[in-house]
Amino acid sequence: MMEPRSPNSTEKQNLSETVVGTRPPGVHSEAEAGSNVREMFSRIAPRYDFLNHFLSFSFDKIWRRRAALRFADILSHQNTVAMDICCGTGDLTLALERVAKQCGAESGARVIGSDFALPMLTLAREKVRYARKPIDFFAADALALPLADEFANLVTTSFGFRNLVNYRDALAEIYRVLRPGGEVGILEFCEPRGGVSAALYQVYFTKILPGIGGAVSGDASAYAYLPASVMRFPQPEELANWMREAGFTNVRYERWTFGVLAFHRGTKP
Repeated sequence: MMEPRSPNSTEKQNLSETVVGTRPPGVHSEAEAGSNVREMFSRIAPRYDFLNHFLSFSFDKIWRRRAALRFADILSHQNTVAMDICCGTGDLTLALERVAKQCGAESGARVIGSDFALPMLTLAREKVRYARKPIDFFAADALALPLADEFANLVTTSFGFRNLVNYRDALAEIYRVLRPGGEVGILEFCEPRGGVSAALYQVYFTKILPGIGGAVSGDASAYAYLPASVMRFPQPEELANWMREAGFTNVRYERWTFGVLAFHRGTKP
């Protein structure tokens, strides 16, 4: 089987013109892709946290904490509703809750998480049993959230947006459920620009990570999907443009940890 590789400049241009959302191998529609991704994450749920921490050298904890801290001002306000979509086992959801707690006991922030893989939600609920205040989790597709318009002040996602079957529709749905003045935060992997970091990234993501992840989880296909999905995902500049097209203002992003991930933010006017 051929190893995943980075597309060249021409391929990147073609990719930007055709990419709609994630497409695991062998699927040809959004419905198939969604079902495939749900089943895959449900299968790997028991080893998901361990592998996240192990394969990232525990940087994933730092990244989520850093993302949550970016929204300390929102989380300190009374009656804030923070919605963490594609929450997985709830690590970012819990990081948001901890930041709200640090803002003071008077903080009325309500933190909610959603995901469409039920085994992930089971683990998330267990993880947050001792949180400052109850964290509600519910099963939902991020492209069709069962929420009223202008429901939340903040919508976040970490390492989940890449797995959605239609990125533009997801941005439109996030925009719909945000209140005017609300913010979105998207933390996601991306390919670093050239140099040593890009070369090391290629070796680790295309060879080392799939091998270890597949061996530990017992699901080689799931951890082969990871590097392939990152390579398919739009570069930060393009995602920022899509956010602007969806209606968000003050759109900006930061590359973190030698450019291997990007943190996007935007505001609903």
